[in-house]
Amino acid sequence: MFFDPANYKHPAFKEGMRDIFSVAPGIWAWGLMTGVAMVQSGLSVEVATAMTVLVYAGSSQLAVTPMLAAGAPFWVVLATAFCVNLRFVVFSMHLRRYLMAWPRWQRLCLGYITADMSYVMFTRRFSQPAEDAAGQRAEMAYLSGNCFLNWIGWQVSSLVGVFMASQIPVHWGLGFAGVLALVGVMCSLSDSRLRRVSAGVSGAAAVAAYALPLKLNIVVAIAAAVAMCLLLERSPLAGEERR
Repeated sequence: MFFDPANYKHPAFKEGMRDIFSVAPGIWAWGLMTGVAMVQSGLSVEVATAMTVLVYAGSSQLAVTPMLAAGAPFWVVLATAFCVNLRFVVFSMHLRRYLMAWPRWQRLCLGYITADMSYVMFTRRFSQPAEDAAGQRAEMAYLSGNCFLNWIGWQVSSLVGVFMASQIPVHWGLGFAGVLALVGVMCSLSDSRLRRVSAGVSGAAAVAAYALPLKLNIVVAIAAAVAMCLLLERSPLAGEERR
């Protein structure tokens, strides 16, 4: 992990921090408004602080906050958070090939601090798992640095939002800056026709299924994107992309 000297002294650690810093302002704005929204929705400062530190998942925090404030059944809150965070199951399955060489405690820690942007940047930087110890160390150092800065930035900005909720109006719309940052990163990653088509299909599916309860439109979007990618991989389009 990031407190392992072999990781934070490795050049890839700083590389990971530098990459995530490129989208940090948007993440900080998103974290700030998540903290504000939790408190202004009726959660106590103590509960909002605990959710920020323990949950560390902005989309699910925003999804379940109104439910907690309204006194919704606990199983509904859990089901909603589960559906919103299902994408991390896919992330974990993919990252397993990269991380199985490391002790379980390190894998568990990384599972907690790895967020969407860290996963995207890591898999873009390392398209295939390394087969030697030096390459595996570079992967671990990069992911640790990237996740560490992302986690610190989110915690600080979100806690600032929690403790300054009365001074920061929600109508400022700072949370939209986080959305814009994610859109910018997504556009920069859409560097092939396959990716652009799958992104368009997933977006259309999410909008079409928006009325589904428990944020299930996100699950529908993920399933549509995966299905489209599987179909396109067997098409002539995929062959052209590989050449």
